[in-house]
Amino acid sequence: MRQRNNTFKEVRYKVAQEALAGIKVGVLARKYEVSPKTIRNWVKEFQETFGEDAVPTIDERLDESKRLAEMEEKYNRALKALGEKELENEVLRELVKKVNPAWKTDSTSHRRSSGRDT
Repeated sequence: MRQRNNTFKEVRYKVAQEALAGIKVGVLARKYEVSPKTIRNWVKEFQETFGEDAVPTIDERLDESKRLAEMEEKYNRALKALGEKELENEVLRELVKKVNPAWKTDSTSHRRSSGRDT
């Protein structure tokens, strides 16, 4: 029961943060299927619990979104590099599995010729 209460509290705080971030209460009320008055009460509770400074400023949100975009770009590059390495490994595994008849004939003929010369 406690887990459910904590989850509900997290949802309320999320909705309150969205409202404080500038999303209209009416839109949030339709989205979460609660009354606008309920959302206003959640915002009031959120502000009492965390204070006025709990909501990041626009500059902080912009910095965070830039940082997030950079991290996503790094993540995508890392995924691409990983995919390339996995492809290289797969090709090398396939090459190791294959039998190269030219290699065997060259090495066996070389051994025979060197054995005859001595």
